[in-house]
Amino acid sequence: MKLFNLLKEYNYNNAKLTRPYVIAEAGVNHEGSMDLAKRLIEEAQEGGAHAIKFQTYKASTIASKNSPSYWDTTKESTKSQFELFQKYDKFWKSEYEELKKHCDKTGIEFLSTPFDVSSAKFLNDLMDVFKISSSDITNLPFIEYLCSFDKPIILSTGASYLWETHQAIETISKYSVPVCLMHCILNYPTLDENANLGMILDLINKFPQTIPGYSDHTLPNDMEVLKIANLLGAIVLEKHFTHDKKLPGNDHYHAMDKDDLKLFFNKMEETYNLIGMQKKTPLLTEEKSRRNARRSLVALKDIKKGKKITKSHLTWKRPATGISPKEINALVGKTTLHNIKEDDVLQWNMFD
Repeated sequence: MKLFNLLKEYNYNNAKLTRPYVIAEAGVNHEGSMDLAKRLIEEAQEGGAHAIKFQTYKASTIASKNSPSYWDTTKESTKSQFELFQKYDKFWKSEYEELKKHCDKTGIEFLSTPFDVSSAKFLNDLMDVFKISSSDITNLPFIEYLCSFDKPIILSTGASYLWETHQAIETISKYSVPVCLMHCILNYPTLDENANLGMILDLINKFPQTIPGYSDHTLPNDMEVLKIANLLGAIVLEKHFTHDKKLPGNDHYHAMDKDDLKLFFNKMEETYNLIGMQKKTPLLTEEKSRRNARRSLVALKDIKKGKKITKSHLTWKRPATGISPKEINALVGKTTLHNIKEDDVLQWNMFD
């Protein structure tokens, strides 16, 4: 299913566990290479991701020259946001148009997060959903601008207070577009003990008219974090993606690769096989148990023909091939049509 359709058709009144829509967040891990960007697209599709997402910005419009880092500088040594963004802001309109075509050819949905008005304008022609970064959750004018395209919004909530999220949602609500609200911890990387996946439940409770999601910055490891996030209700999952986790710098060191994706989807298949149906009903395989492990009303002692039944004549034992114990009040007061022996399983044709 396309992300647009998932968000537009979400049933807020009948939410249930759903296999996740997974976005491989390539960001700028292409490092300015078109060949590498296309490889990321192909490997994300091979791993099973539903979409691949890039980031579209220019250093001059996203950060001042005096913008300090907020990432782990032992992994990415650049201490200035402006300098880091300058390394990776070479792609623009024509490059993203080419990447969109390659996504279509490869069979994976194209997305990119715009960080300025100019990129939003040309990205609008390339995708059906806008992603708003955690860093822009208080940038209400920009949020309004993106909403003006009348497309579903994915909003990350990293490092935000609840009241800031409320303000952003109130701003978006004026445009009556679907919103996927993504729990996120804005640490690169996020330690597992700081993931706080329980916040997904709080966002579901506080914002019931949004679609739950999770943007993950933990190390991939065994992919359990994403699995648990989905089981807590997050339908859209986003995680940084790379072709080589051993590469230094930027977003490689906390990203998943295609093998992590395959591991995750295998785990989710096993998990949803265990979950099975989400509507309670007995299985055909339980029919023998229903018949033999449940109980029937049974004669506690010999009962002569013509005797009016009282509760003192009755007990309940397995199997469930006779009158159910739930019918005991309907049986009391009836008269036997013939002699009944102790331990006989009682049937309605034994009584008047």
